[in-house]
Amino acid sequence: MKNAFTMIEMIFVIVILGILAAVAIPRLAATRTDAMVSKMAQNIMVGAAEISTYAMSKAKTESNLSKMSNAISMMVDTGDATLDVANKKAIIKFGNVADCITMQIVTNANDDNLTISYGNSGSDSKCAQLQTAVDAEKYPMKLRGANLAY
Repeated sequence: MKNAFTMIEMIFVIVILGILAAVAIPRLAATRTDAMVSKMAQNIMVGAAEISTYAMSKAKTESNLSKMSNAISMMVDTGDATLDVANKKAIIKFGNVADCITMQIVTNANDDNLTISYGNSGSDSKCAQLQTAVDAEKYPMKLRGANLAY
């Protein structure tokens, strides 16, 4: 007597593996997107904290945001952000949206404020997820001015 699987048993195993793969692959893709959103949101919030720390320690801000933040500098180096030095801005690209999130230092006569604003995500779900993950309610954040003690 031989111990082996029949052709029917092998077909059932292959069908079951196919069903499991069909269920698992989309879940893995969603997990990857969630990880990318989390990483980018963390970089943005770290960048904001670094800019705030720089402004408090130096009592000034720079036109080039990457000089005040390693996180923004890294996003620029990887192509995830572009700088608009003339307007003190970092424009973050995510998904298919070129201006998913914008970080900007707004300078008035007596103070500097860091703002975070959302671009139009349209139908891009990745950008919409990132905008949901970044807490823009804390902004504008006062960086320099009469109300701050150095």
